[in-house]
Amino acid sequence: MATDDLSSQPGSVAGSHDAESNGRAAELLREIPAVSAIMAEAKRLGSGLTDEALARVARGELDDVRQVMLQGGRLDRGEIERRVRDAISALERPRLAPVLNATGVVIHTNLGRAPVSSETAEAMRATAAHPVALEIEPESNERGGRMREIAGLLRALTGAESALVVNNCASAVLLTLAAVATGKEVVVSRGEAVEIGGGFRVPDVLRQSGARLVEVGTTNRTYARDYLAVTTGETAAYLKVHPSNFRAFGFVHSASTAELAVLGREHGLPLLEDLGSGALLDTTRFGLAPEPTLTGAIEAGADLVMASGDKLLGGPQAGIIIGRARWVERVARHPLARAVRADKTALAGIAATLRHYARGEAESRVPVWRMIGAPEGAIRERATCLAADLAQAGLVADVEAVEATVGGGSLPGETLPSWAVVLRSVDGESIDTLARRLRLGDPGIFGHIDQGRLLLDLRTVLPEEDETMARSLRRSLSP
Repeated sequence: MATDDLSSQPGSVAGSHDAESNGRAAELLREIPAVSAIMAEAKRLGSGLTDEALARVARGELDDVRQVMLQGGRLDRGEIERRVRDAISALERPRLAPVLNATGVVIHTNLGRAPVSSETAEAMRATAAHPVALEIEPESNERGGRMREIAGLLRALTGAESALVVNNCASAVLLTLAAVATGKEVVVSRGEAVEIGGGFRVPDVLRQSGARLVEVGTTNRTYARDYLAVTTGETAAYLKVHPSNFRAFGFVHSASTAELAVLGREHGLPLLEDLGSGALLDTTRFGLAPEPTLTGAIEAGADLVMASGDKLLGGPQAGIIIGRARWVERVARHPLARAVRADKTALAGIAATLRHYARGEAESRVPVWRMIGAPEGAIRERATCLAADLAQAGLVADVEAVEATVGGGSLPGETLPSWAVVLRSVDGESIDTLARRLRLGDPGIFGHIDQGRLLLDLRTVLPEEDETMARSLRRSLSP
């Protein structure tokens, strides 16, 4: 019998291919530099990270590179080294560095929502840097006082008896429902059982709080009598939700805060109202649609009102709960209150922001209202000056009328007339590449792309930021 030619057998061919493949992989893996070499180069370039931190970063990135190569990816030594250097650099520079918002969206969630006033920022900085009498009364040296300052300010501004601040509005709603209605029913209009944003759905929050949702009315029309029809001994509260990120028009009706407050008093039930935006100013004065205010809700009879601190209030992220003292105290005593309470910097920031309103200076000091209230003519003049500045540097830019929005889930569909500097791609560069260059500038500039052009809307850039913006544009756009 003839001896089989093993080299012609299928298994042998596969084995040959495997060996060849493994050989190529080994050759590629030899491109991966040693961790010690990476660390030495990082130190030479001035890295301030410890040896331990450098080693961990380098090993983690090189492990990822190894997996890419084993799966057929090709990276040369230069690419590998750049990848590791970028990972090290990312740890050495703050990611949350200031940027310029030229998107035309005043309250831009992806850019941190409301910028705060310089006074608010300083109050937060000083509070973070030093010990403060957070929960102790200096005069008596006894525990207390965490909410006294803010409660006093909100009492003066809204007429509410008491106040509590937590870390955001979603927490405020969840905490309030848990404290008031766990194990019982909460009546909500079907048209207000909405998703506010980021997956925050009213029915889900009710479920998490331990309360049971009872929907009444229809999607477009709900009356006070609908709430009355389902009120039983199991009812704990009525909940009214302001659908702040959409509007329903046409054949619609909703029960008013005043109507539900009267109904609640008749049956010994609290009315809870989620206002969302936290407005303290009349938005119609700025040519915008009316937005419910904290003061209006309290005057209409709501027992507890929940709102954000970082939307139309114009302060740092926080959830504000105001209303009748006995209900606020009940919420404050709930065990969940400690889990979601605001820290000292947020409290200092909210207090400083509220003082602007108490002094009647919100329109001139709170950035959100400065942007909303900026005269169109002044914005056009600023845009024209910026375009001229770029022209002197040999850069082409136009000026165009645009429409800005409030954003942040507030006043949907409402726009503000504005002016933008318009940039176009040159030398074959795509508009996306141009926008990326600006975002990675110093500081980064975020605009928005429309019809193949990059628009930089100056309504959402404060006047004192114009020179900084011009410098960043010159650096980013220069050849």
